[in-house]
Amino acid sequence: MTTSLTHVCVYCGSNPGARPEYAEAARELGRTLAERGLTLVYGGGNVGLMGIVADAALAAGGRVVGIIPQALVDKEVAHFGLTELVTVANMHERKLEMANRSGAFIALPGGIGTLEELFEVWTWLQLGFHTKPIGLLNTAGYYDHLLSFIDHQVAERFLKPHQRDLLQVSPSPAALLDLVAKHRPEAGDKWYTGRELA
Repeated sequence: MTTSLTHVCVYCGSNPGARPEYAEAARELGRTLAERGLTLVYGGGNVGLMGIVADAALAAGGRVVGIIPQALVDKEVAHFGLTELVTVANMHERKLEMANRSGAFIALPGGIGTLEELFEVWTWLQLGFHTKPIGLLNTAGYYDHLLSFIDHQVAERFLKPHQRDLLQVSPSPAALLDLVAKHRPEAGDKWYTGRELA
C-alpha cells in the first residue's frame, strides 16, 4: 500500500460542469501534479473533468494511473492513453484499488459519485483505517454550501471539530497540494459521550 505522497488520488465529475472555472482548475491540478513529480490516480475515464485532469497531467509529462470497472470500459468511456489503465470488476474494487495506490486524496467539483468517494475515504480516516490527507478543491465556491452543512454537523454534535479539520480546503490547486503535502492527520476519537454534552 502506498503511504508516502508520490501518488495522489483525484475524485471529480464525469461531466465538465456549468462553469469554465471547473475545467481550468482540473487542468491546473493535472499540470501541477505532473510538475511536482506526483502520479495522478483517478477513475480512468475520458469524459468530463476526469478526462481533463488526466489529459493535462499527461501533456505536462506526468504519470497517470486510471482504475475503471469493466462495465464503464464497455460503455466506451475509458481513457486508453494513460500511463497505466487497470480494469476491475466493480465499483468497490475500483475504490479500494485507488485508495491502496494513493498517499492522499483530492476531490474536485463533481456529482454524487464524487461526494460518495470523498465521504468514504474521509470516514475511513475518521475511523483510523488510514492516515492519508484529504483535500477539497473549492473551485468558484462550488462546495460552499456543503462546507456550511459540515459546520452545522459540528454545531449539532454529529461531527467533532478535529474531524472537520481532517478535510483540507482551498480554491487553489497549488495551495491545496501544499496543504495536503504537509498535513499529517490523526483520526482521534470519533464518538461523543455524555461528558461533552454536560
